[in-house]
Amino acid sequence: MKLTQHTVRLVLAEPLRISRSTMAARDAVRLTIEHEGLSGHGEAVTSLFYGLDTPTLQRLAARTGERLGRFAAPETALHALRVGELDAPGTPAAVTAATEAALLDLVGKRTATAVHRFLGSPLAPRVATARTISLVSPGHAAVQARRLADAGFSVIKIKAGGPDQEADLDRVRAVRAAAPGARLLLDPNGAWSAAQARELLPRFHDLGVEAVEQPLAPGDPEALARLAARSPVPVIADEDAVTYEDARRLAGRVHGINVKLAKCGGVHAALRIAALIEGSGTDLMLGCLTASTLGIAPAVHIADRARWTDLDGHLLLAHDPWTGIGGEDGFVSAAGLPGLGVRPRTEAGIRRAAS
Repeated sequence: MKLTQHTVRLVLAEPLRISRSTMAARDAVRLTIEHEGLSGHGEAVTSLFYGLDTPTLQRLAARTGERLGRFAAPETALHALRVGELDAPGTPAAVTAATEAALLDLVGKRTATAVHRFLGSPLAPRVATARTISLVSPGHAAVQARRLADAGFSVIKIKAGGPDQEADLDRVRAVRAAAPGARLLLDPNGAWSAAQARELLPRFHDLGVEAVEQPLAPGDPEALARLAARSPVPVIADEDAVTYEDARRLAGRVHGINVKLAKCGGVHAALRIAALIEGSGTDLMLGCLTASTLGIAPAVHIADRARWTDLDGHLLLAHDPWTGIGGEDGFVSAAGLPGLGVRPRTEAGIRRAAS
């Protein structure tokens, strides 16, 4: 097997402003694994929050390529990855997830099988996805919400945690008025203190917010659990629930856990967390980083397990270099084709580096 990597700049249609940062673009490193005339693809994206810049991802991808040479077939490499025998120690979850995606894509193409069937879903998942509105003015939020509702979106996620708490409330009011039938999720990205959360959550509850992601700064999951026990709005752990052990500590103590493949290590790791929390009173949310269709696709293949689905990262881009999961009408779906079922739109503008 041979691994090559390609880096492309993903530019957002408009900057995404959240409580801790504003992002206008990020790099995506595509991993391509070739074997016997077929290719499988996966994607890892840069992240300031997770400490992953472009050179780091490229270096780690090259290291993964060297280790893949030990395996005779993608099936054995995939098994080795899942039991911890492929990745070098210290490999970030994002790289593991991208490698797993490329191997799944390749194995699916070799066997003419869609990835969701490998993962236990006989039917191709098709689910409603949330669409994110960032820290924009209430007027801008209303325009966006109306456009999203007209396009078919039934779930809207609203960013919060700005310096003006009344502006956060006004933004939610504006979205509610513009899209009265939509389910509303709220995401302060850990911007509130416990006292602020206790004061604000009843007010957001009165506005019809269905759930709130990570209202408190990450690092104190016990405080998050205490807040969830008394919150009128269901509390979903995100930055405080990265690993399986994080999920184990919070199972049954928060209302949901936001599982992102790039932070847990891929679909196999995500399914382990889903099995762990099943029946505990904690529901699964599937989230994502801003990425192309290629980066979002693996999560779509397990999206039928989630109560909340937030797989809109590709919809935030000015140009998505891949296609195959939809989303523009408010629904993401696995195509039912072999592998991940995605394909490139164009090869223009891609910087290539072979490992």
